[in-house]
Amino acid sequence: MTAQVTVLYFAKSAELSGIKSEVLSVPQQLTSLQLWQEIVNEHPRLGTIRDHVILAVRQVYIVLGDQLLFLEPGDEIAVIPPISGG
Repeated sequence: MTAQVTVLYFAKSAELSGIKSEVLSVPQQLTSLQLWQEIVNEHPRLGTIRDHVILAVRQVYIVLGDQLLFLEPGDEIAVIPPISGG
């Protein structure tokens, strides 16, 4: 089963993807790392920030790895790259 989710891109991830948001169809059950790979498949340039990116699912931060996710249609996924401050 798949779910239509809204992916929101911020800062560097928006720059690399060329968009601020989109709707993707992804498996309803997958790991956080598999979710990242689904997003990178759509926007390969995002692979350059893989070691620094944080995802948020339903406004909860998740680490890329083996964490199992259960996505529902309409869920929001945020791609949050590192923020440089000064």
